[in-house]
Amino acid sequence: MQRRMTISIDEAVYEGLVRVVGRRKISRFLEDLARPHVASDELLDGYRAMAMDEEREREALEWSEALIGDSDRASR
Repeated sequence: MQRRMTISIDEAVYEGLVRVVGRRKISRFLEDLARPHVASDELLDGYRAMAMDEEREREALEWSEALIGDSDRASR
């Protein structure tokens, strides 16, 4: 989910951002700069590590594929 915010910066800084980054790309540029300082990537790193575990992924796929058979027995 994205949130909108208003910030105040010096006019010279704003003009530099427009010149270097582009008017429609300032928000993304500032977010990319701030993210490593304020948002933890631990969850994302955990998902990456799990995805790299081939045996775990194979077992998870087998388990999820086995669940499709349960849908035939589900009451409606």
